[in-house]
Amino acid sequence: MGLDITVMIVDWSWLGEAPPRERLSRLREAWYADETGLWDHDAPAVTGDWEWPRGPDAAFFAVYEFLRTCGSFKPHFWAGERWESLREHADPMVRTGLDTFLQGLIWDGPAGAAEHTDPGFFSDEPVASVDPVESLDPDEPGVSYGLLVGRSPDSVRELAAAWEGARPLLGGLRWAFDEHAADPAIRWFRDFEAFTGLLEEWGRILTEASRRGWGVVGLSE
Repeated sequence: MGLDITVMIVDWSWLGEAPPRERLSRLREAWYADETGLWDHDAPAVTGDWEWPRGPDAAFFAVYEFLRTCGSFKPHFWAGERWESLREHADPMVRTGLDTFLQGLIWDGPAGAAEHTDPGFFSDEPVASVDPVESLDPDEPGVSYGLLVGRSPDSVRELAAAWEGARPLLGGLRWAFDEHAADPAIRWFRDFEAFTGLLEEWGRILTEASRRGWGVVGLSE
């Protein structure tokens, strides 16, 4: 079974008011609430859109349904790999912005040590000691789920600003992608449009979260 990822934006006045070790439980209870949560309910008819819960927690979080990833983490990983292949050939301005943007979300960085989670997001302990986190599913308490992305509103604003600076310059990467990153042998991101399309979806997530003053969470089985 491949690694999956569920990405959501979360109202920080609701989640952040709880002690770090209680935040996952708060999110879990809202996610799995009978009739009003998101678990086991139909996804949006159109992907590339938001899915909101119902009931009393409807205003506190939303899940983003990516267009072509089918919930898999693999395309996000390969987007980072494609960036690794072309970044040295990119204009320094776009390279700086996308380095910040991607290291904050899905790319491990040139040294392979980037953290995608703010310290203390779901625990008072360092990130490494609480990853993977407990299962979100109350019916599967022994299943371990990883916290792949955990960004507070401050981090979200920084990443959104990096994205806004890099976004207008993406077109200038086409030649570098075609020359150094396009690989027909790899399923994900064989062309430039697919690569930039996923980046734009992450940009949409960050922009919406930043506009609301919310955090971003990415959980995976």
